[in-house]
Amino acid sequence: MDFIEQIEKPNSEAMHTDHVMAGNISDEIAIKVDHVSKIYKLYDRNRDRLKEALHIGKNVHCREHYALDDVSFEVYRGETVGIIGTNGSGKSTILKIITGVLSPSAGALDINGRISALLELGAGFNMEFTGIENIYLNGTMLGFSEKEIDGKLESILEFADIGDFVYQKVKTYSSGMFVRLAFAVAINIDPEILIVDEALSVGDVFFQNKCYRKFEDFKKQGKTILFVSHDLGSISKYCDRVILLEKGRKIGEGDPKEIIDMYKKVLVGQLDQTVNTDKSAGLSEGTKWKDLMQLNPNVDTYGSGLAEFEDYCAYDNNGTITNTIVKGDEFTVKVKVRFFETIQDPIFALSFKNMQGTEITGTNTMFEKITTGVCEAGSAYIVTFTQNMSLQGGEYLISLGCVGYREGNFTVYHRLYDVFNLTVISSKNTTGFYDMNSIVTVNKDTNTEE
Repeated sequence: MDFIEQIEKPNSEAMHTDHVMAGNISDEIAIKVDHVSKIYKLYDRNRDRLKEALHIGKNVHCREHYALDDVSFEVYRGETVGIIGTNGSGKSTILKIITGVLSPSAGALDINGRISALLELGAGFNMEFTGIENIYLNGTMLGFSEKEIDGKLESILEFADIGDFVYQKVKTYSSGMFVRLAFAVAINIDPEILIVDEALSVGDVFFQNKCYRKFEDFKKQGKTILFVSHDLGSISKYCDRVILLEKGRKIGEGDPKEIIDMYKKVLVGQLDQTVNTDKSAGLSEGTKWKDLMQLNPNVDTYGSGLAEFEDYCAYDNNGTITNTIVKGDEFTVKVKVRFFETIQDPIFALSFKNMQGTEITGTNTMFEKITTGVCEAGSAYIVTFTQNMSLQGGEYLISLGCVGYREGNFTVYHRLYDVFNLTVISSKNTTGFYDMNSIVTVNKDTNTEE
């Protein structure tokens, strides 16, 4: 293709060999991050930035922000290692340093193997080129010869599955077609090390399934994978080891379940404390359960005002208040209701919706044949709903209700729609909304053998 000759090609042979960015490391190690820091200078005024760049003046004021602060870890060949953390923890920064997009401010980095990075999909695409031309453009930028790209073209086109659109200019593509082609190019260059940053959620559900199958194929082939995701279910399912970053520092490393439990505590500010919700131990004076939850800022609330949900939360089987529950574990939703008038037999309700708004399941004290009796004005009652989490991995919205019959009429005393979310972490999803938890056996029938 003639347009390739317009591109200054990198040294193809060099790109195909293992490369080391800092020093010699063991053949067993694919990535070594050694006391790496990334510091950004923050200026109060733009002119201060200009003054420092031009070395003008002595009173230039700036603050140093550590996007990464003395981070060290190793990734061994054939390992799948996950990196998790809150927004701003440094996850994407460390991946960009590993892939060479950014340079560290301090520390050393060793890479032993050819990398393919799924970071900003399609970042190297030229919108005026066709899909085919962009395949060759990106392949050339990665160090492949035209002949090598020819050999990979069929697998790229088959994976992208965008038909004849591949011969049209990329600027005419839908966003879905764009990411499908970009992902197909990135995933089919046969890397030794795969770097993934939230890229497995591209496209529709069928394309996502194809991406995950490719991801699993890489694992079976013994490829080294470094994986950043907010999808804790995928982290739990695919990773051999997990690293937890917080505010630029590594605060945990180890077994996925152990580190995910740490991350859940980080999310609600409980990393350095143990919270027993039954006794409210570990809660500082004035702190409510809901203060430790991620709540819906636009919750839909209404009612007669005769009662009010004063406090509420979910907590896992370790007693940690959290928005994240592991599938198969026991968990509890706990509420405190304050009554402003005396009410006979109020009904306390809990329901789950999926993100599309479909009510999946729920229960209440009437269904459970619990008589609540007379709740006097000024009193508060604590209600707990405890159950095993059998819903599939994903996001769910929790609604709470306190209703009943007053003078023969059905009355909503207080209702909170979609008050908080629960993220269900699953390493095994089945079909439908919930898992039947089937016990499956497969045995060879020896009676039919001659």
